[in-house]
Amino acid sequence: MPNGTRRQRHLIEAVEHNIAMLAAIRHQSRRQRSMHECIADSITAFSGSMFFIYFHVTWFLLWVLANTGYLGMEPFDPYPFGLLTMIVSLEAIFLATFILISQNRMEELQDRRAELDLQINLLAEHEITKILKIVDAIADHLKIPEGKDPELADLERDITPDKVLEAIARRQRP
Repeated sequence: MPNGTRRQRHLIEAVEHNIAMLAAIRHQSRRQRSMHECIADSITAFSGSMFFIYFHVTWFLLWVLANTGYLGMEPFDPYPFGLLTMIVSLEAIFLATFILISQNRMEELQDRRAELDLQINLLAEHEITKILKIVDAIADHLKIPEGKDPELADLERDITPDKVLEAIARRQRP
């Protein structure tokens, strides 16, 4: 088997392993939700569906038709539909609360993912810095002129997150 094909298969196996690991983490995160979070997520998912829209359009249409006498029954909530208004207002309050609960949980997950991304990026930056130092030492040993690149010295220094944040803050100040 050619070396390139073996390397490609190894890369595919690594990617598949990472995908499986991330899926397992996501599955575990879903299993660790409290009953209240599961309920909030289910209601949020339902309220964000087209079925929810169709249900409400049908419900409002039937309500209006029933309470304007078009369905041949005595109106139980005559115009301006005070009962309907109260029900819809209560529904909006509860839906907003469920959505906020779900958004808070999703934000927490996003924060964890961002933290993981940052840690991996910092580790990769540290590893690349080490590799650059080794390559520079090899270039110096072999007396390769590219090893004398002045930019290389800057690239060989570890960059810490606090220094990057300080530089961003300086640029954002008026």
